[in-house]
Amino acid sequence: MKKIAIYTLALALCGGALYTAVAMEKAKDEAAQAAAEPKEPVVCFESRKGATEVTQRDIKPGWPNVKCSPTTGAALWYGDPFDGTVPMGKMPGLENLPEGHALVKPRSEKLAILPMCGTACHNGVGPSFSPPTLPKDKKPTAIPTMESLVPDLKDLQHGRGRIWCLDCHHTTKRDKLVDHFGDPISFDQPQLLCGKCHGDKLRDWRDGIHGKRIGEFASNGKKRWFTCTECHNPHNVQDGERNRGFVQLQPEPPPQLPNGMKDASHELVHPVAH
Repeated sequence: MKKIAIYTLALALCGGALYTAVAMEKAKDEAAQAAAEPKEPVVCFESRKGATEVTQRDIKPGWPNVKCSPTTGAALWYGDPFDGTVPMGKMPGLENLPEGHALVKPRSEKLAILPMCGTACHNGVGPSFSPPTLPKDKKPTAIPTMESLVPDLKDLQHGRGRIWCLDCHHTTKRDKLVDHFGDPISFDQPQLLCGKCHGDKLRDWRDGIHGKRIGEFASNGKKRWFTCTECHNPHNVQDGERNRGFVQLQPEPPPQLPNGMKDASHELVHPVAH
């Protein structure tokens, strides 16, 4: 009887060892297969969904260019805040800022269809299939093609019905915005357009009170400036239940408190005694 028990135990041990070895080999094969398969790139948005996006990549081994939030998909941390930026260009009120210290992420490259629109149709001349002239007044006309390209245009609320497309977009250069004099403005500098009506917000943005910047901490240091349309969608103002202002951005959850800290009451204490 004891011999049978010993044989049974030995057989069980051998079977268990064999099963473990097979399972480990299978796990190795699966890991090797997963490593061989191309991984989906990690893409996160920077200020609002649908605006500027950034694809995660390694600047150097173990050092990513950006870290994305697992909760909202937004950019949380930058390994290189100046990655993909270009000089912002001349900006009234910032003449004393050192050249190249104000950087922006260009958005013109996202507007591939707009140059074609200005060339093929909205040029005021064009071939027979194009409108022979530009609009003679500023009354909006429903165009199904445009509504399908930009759904927000069907019920444009910006200005509460008192402005229309060509108050912001150039008549013949559709890949440009327009100022009060009819001169084109780059999509990389939308603040020059928005400041036509929102002068107080432009002043606050220029002074660093409104908006977002990342980069060097020094007041005159090199920084990336986030422009108006990276945070705000000008086509969906007064959208949603609030029916005023811009749609609210989804905030990140608060960071986890360090071990042993019960609350964040220390943040209520002013850092400078007065």
